[in-house]
Amino acid sequence: MASEFSDAFLREAERHAAWGAVQLETLTEFLPDAPWTADLQACAYRQGGLELRVGVLGTYDTSERSWMWGWANPGLRGTEVAALAQTVGLYGQEHGIPELTAEMLDLSGFPDPGHAAETLAFTGMGVSGAPGYIGAPAGPATRVYFLPDDPQVPRAVLEPVTLPRVLLTGAQLIGHSAELVVGGCFDHYGVPHHRDGDRIVAELPGGARCTVTFDEAGRIAKVEGDIRP
Repeated sequence: MASEFSDAFLREAERHAAWGAVQLETLTEFLPDAPWTADLQACAYRQGGLELRVGVLGTYDTSERSWMWGWANPGLRGTEVAALAQTVGLYGQEHGIPELTAEMLDLSGFPDPGHAAETLAFTGMGVSGAPGYIGAPAGPATRVYFLPDDPQVPRAVLEPVTLPRVLLTGAQLIGHSAELVVGGCFDHYGVPHHRDGDRIVAELPGGARCTVTFDEAGRIAKVEGDIRP
């Protein structure tokens, strides 16, 4: 039984922390406040009057405190609805991330197993490039996690004015490597950047520049530069 995630997994999770948190906010605002239904054979998720194409990323058993990836689910293995989850497993194989390749993960040793499950879902979202994830109760002791696979879902854009808050919030989300949070955010949005000593310097759209400085402990010390509305 594991009680913490591997370094490889945490480093991958950090790459998606900043942009992923903003994207989840965007998805939450987009989804109507209404009951949901799903047709897994049709890869369809319905909430209120909205219908989205989705894949099943995984499920969390709240009684057993265990996570199963969608590609490993005997009822979904090899089906279209598990295809996105399969890309997560393949990525894990290519990059040596054991949490992404194990069919099931026993999370009962974690201080907060439910939070650990959310971290797995969050990282799966990031690896697959999905515009968020949807976690919903699917029974008395089961939560199912869907990945939207539909152009209807809006994609969050890089906002230079809010960038400092986004980076600082992302660095606090997992707390493993602030440098990976910053670099991963710029990579996601296609922003050119380079390391300069204890700083990462990025050339933002429109010609603005952002400089992120790290302290001796690797934390973000300040975010500054020519950031205009």
